[in-house]
Amino acid sequence: MKWETWLSIDWQQVIGISLSAVGFYIGLMLFTRLMGLRSFSKLSSHDFAMTVGIGSILASTVLSDKPSLLQGLCAVAVLFLIQGVVSLIRRKVKPLKALIDNQAIILMAHGEYFSDNLKEANLSRSDVQEVLRKNGIKAKTEVFAVIMETTGDMSVIKHNDVAPDWSLFDDIRDSELLIDANKNGKQ
Repeated sequence: MKWETWLSIDWQQVIGISLSAVGFYIGLMLFTRLMGLRSFSKLSSHDFAMTVGIGSILASTVLSDKPSLLQGLCAVAVLFLIQGVVSLIRRKVKPLKALIDNQAIILMAHGEYFSDNLKEANLSRSDVQEVLRKNGIKAKTEVFAVIMETTGDMSVIKHNDVAPDWSLFDDIRDSELLIDANKNGKQ
């Protein structure tokens, strides 16, 4: 390996990288203003793909002369357009929403693990226990529910004195398990 080339940069490259970075930044801000705050959210798998795609295009556009700045901005514009169309389809065509989005799944409720759901999510009890510890849970009995969200994040809902609003759980697969576990716990 030639250390000189690995650690070298000339002024033309510095100027090119700087101009590309500034141009790309301005373009991203404009696209984000046009498409809204959802542009970089991580609410679903297609949002994640958008963020990864933009990062990849940004890196290749800023650090090399091919693709050009305009080619990179064009590619990002297409990604924003695709995300806008997919978001519109998700809102307007309910049958396609299920094809586009993952569905949240209950991993644990009222201190009981749902083994089939853990298996389907490719998780172990140990994975859930780690999330419980990170959320300050000292006993399984403190847990109302652990839900794997559509983004892959896990939500931990603790028991408290507030009665559950079941409509908050109606978009979760197997939500009846949560309701059934709650009814069985009160008997």
